[in-house]
Amino acid sequence: MINQFIWVIFPYLCVAIFIVGHIFRFKYDQFSWTAKSSEFIEKKQLMWGSILFHLGIIPVIFGHIVGLGVPAEWLSAIGVNDHMYHIGAVYIGSIFGIVTLIGMFLLTARRITKENVRRLSSASDILVNLLLLAIVFMGCVATLWTNATTPEFDYRQTISVWFRGLLIFKPDAALMTHVPWTFKAHIILGLFITSIWPFTRLVHVWSVPLNYFSRSYIIYRKHKTN
Repeated sequence: MINQFIWVIFPYLCVAIFIVGHIFRFKYDQFSWTAKSSEFIEKKQLMWGSILFHLGIIPVIFGHIVGLGVPAEWLSAIGVNDHMYHIGAVYIGSIFGIVTLIGMFLLTARRITKENVRRLSSASDILVNLLLLAIVFMGCVATLWTNATTPEFDYRQTISVWFRGLLIFKPDAALMTHVPWTFKAHIILGLFITSIWPFTRLVHVWSVPLNYFSRSYIIYRKHKTN
């Protein structure tokens, strides 16, 4: 029953909260839809942490999409064998994962140790930073340590199949039974942050200012005084 709740009910519950929460916040609380920048308080650590985090997280997300969403058979059909995939997922993925972890560590340390930044931060801001740090850390542990100590485990035959089952509403909780605890912790933390996403500063991810590139120029005219 616990296995069924964690790997079937809990994921759908988190996604439901994610969708409904975003709709509710956008409709009733648009003025708080912001990243609440604290750049004017401290800039150097924010700059390096933000650069490293975003430089790493984009390839990491792309790697998750491929690893979870694309069946191994499909990759083999286009010439990507298990060895090639292993090199990309473990070695290249680990590099970007560590870059993301360093960036997230700098951002979290800044938010907690810089007094003025901490005063400006809400409880949800600190929670999000700690959760993201934990998620990235567990992802690195699962990739580096678990793959080294449990080389026979293949997440593409367990976690990936379970994930695609969720997408087509045919989840199989049994697939997650023998998954190493590091991967399970990484997934559960990821699902949890998905559920609180609409109620935190993470909503700014969806506010990409694409109209910035096409908007009209702002013309400034000097005011002539007598």
